[in-house]
Amino acid sequence: MTAAKSPISLTVFRGFPDKGCFVWSPFVTKLEARLRFGNISYRTEPGSILQAPRGKVPYVSIDRGNGNFENLADSALITRALIESGDLEDLNSTLTASSMLQDLSIRALLEDKLYFYQGHERWVLNYYTMRSKIFEAFPWPLQVIIGNIAYKKTVRTMEGQGTLKFSPDEIACFRDETWDTLNNYASAMSHPDDTETPFWILGGNAPSEADATVFGFIASNLVCDAAPETKAKVKSCPVLLDYARRIHTKYFPDYEMWS
Repeated sequence: MTAAKSPISLTVFRGFPDKGCFVWSPFVTKLEARLRFGNISYRTEPGSILQAPRGKVPYVSIDRGNGNFENLADSALITRALIESGDLEDLNSTLTASSMLQDLSIRALLEDKLYFYQGHERWVLNYYTMRSKIFEAFPWPLQVIIGNIAYKKTVRTMEGQGTLKFSPDEIACFRDETWDTLNNYASAMSHPDDTETPFWILGGNAPSEADATVFGFIASNLVCDAAPETKAKVKSCPVLLDYARRIHTKYFPDYEMWS
């Protein structure tokens, strides 16, 4: 008989000191959703971007016992590592080739396109709100210094990636188009006769990797004060709000819900 796999002790470093609530990073909430879809318990700590592997959050510390610790960063790489170690089920293992492409396309749309559009709103249009939240743990002079460094790095990235080739109005149109299209797509997957059971973005009976990403982007924007236009837009998408509410109710009952 094969011995049962020992449970791991996992800490998620979110970059924010807040407890019992969602944070502004869509990738943090994406990872938390993925862990909860896989029924993995974890605790949260703020951590530090200065200590983070790859210099980004979220990152995790995994204790497998007997002094076996592992530190990992990047939500996608953390999920992949936990699947390969047998700690998480591969949600996409039974998808058809067509569904796999849909799943990857949705993740890429949000993580590689929408992320930069909303980054413009957060870091360029609402920089001071973003700075005061992201770097609230630092004393005032350091907030200014580190904030300027983060701002310049973010702007350089968006210039190279292409977002800043467009005007603010054009970026806002691209952002709104993404949310409207996603809301229309989700409406075909919803369960209007069942108001409580979660429905999934690909229409199946269980979540796929894309659901963690979609939920992460919805929840993080609904609590982000540095993205007022996006927050209003998401609130105008009734199917996405219902989608996120159902997931929150089942998987995050211990978290404060967005208002």
